[in-house]
Amino acid sequence: MGNQIKKCEWQREMPRFWKTLATLAKAIRLHHWLKNLLLFVPLIIAHRIEETQLIINAFAGFISFSLCASSVYLVNDITDLKADKMHPVKRRRPFASGKLPLYFGFILPPIFLAIATVIALSLPMTFLQLIAIYLLISLTYSLKLKKIPLIDVLILAGLYTLRLFAGSVATGIPISFWLLAFSMFIFLSLAIIKRYSELQPIAEKQASAHIPGRGYHINDLATIQVFGICSGYISILVLALYINSDQVHALYRQPYILWALCPIFLYWISYAWMLAGRGEMVEDPLIFALRDQHSLVVGFITLFVIYWAT
Repeated sequence: MGNQIKKCEWQREMPRFWKTLATLAKAIRLHHWLKNLLLFVPLIIAHRIEETQLIINAFAGFISFSLCASSVYLVNDITDLKADKMHPVKRRRPFASGKLPLYFGFILPPIFLAIATVIALSLPMTFLQLIAIYLLISLTYSLKLKKIPLIDVLILAGLYTLRLFAGSVATGIPISFWLLAFSMFIFLSLAIIKRYSELQPIAEKQASAHIPGRGYHINDLATIQVFGICSGYISILVLALYINSDQVHALYRQPYILWALCPIFLYWISYAWMLAGRGEMVEDPLIFALRDQHSLVVGFITLFVIYWAT
């Protein structure tokens, strides 16, 4: 009889456990770990994806960076709790909605950072320094810098680029001038999409000119939209110059095929900004790209073009 009671209690607790686990996965932004796949880009660009040790190093860096990023997400949600409760979308976040106890936001960050540090110690010391820089910038951003117009999107773009440097250090493959130039403009465009998409629904319901919790005004949205579109198109110009460089001829057997990437990227940047203007870009653009059917098709065509050129 006692065993049957315990079994029934266990069966009742299991759904609650899985529900809590799913809520926790949302709190640590498990799906945002996909952004850290950028650590593999230097490996892929250098055409050294078949080297096992480099893949292992990149994967270790990916896990370390992801845990560090999740700790920052948790701290950010705790510090942004009041503003998130007022946001039409962010109020559904685990802490803002009350679905997850606040103590998770205090206990998990140091645990994640400890594990991330242990993993980082297996890589070059510079990687651990980059993790520390990412942590410092991210926390400073969460507490202060995100309220400063334009500085906030430049920081977001810089954090994307920092992932490329982390992948470079983990694998020992240097980042080329062209990759750095392209990433600077494309990531700035994506960072502005992210900020524009966050501010647009607030601005539609805001009576005053000032958007609470941010340094922007409602009239600024059209301006930063122009900034983002221009930055995205400049990244395509950088791509075109790269295709015409000597470095491409050393890496690809048929480099002229890579010219197909320019209209492909022009389409995707225009498509992403069109959705942002409609208010349909409701999440991080990189995460969106990995879920959106149009973006996945674009990604598949891009990989095919690169493979064909190689």
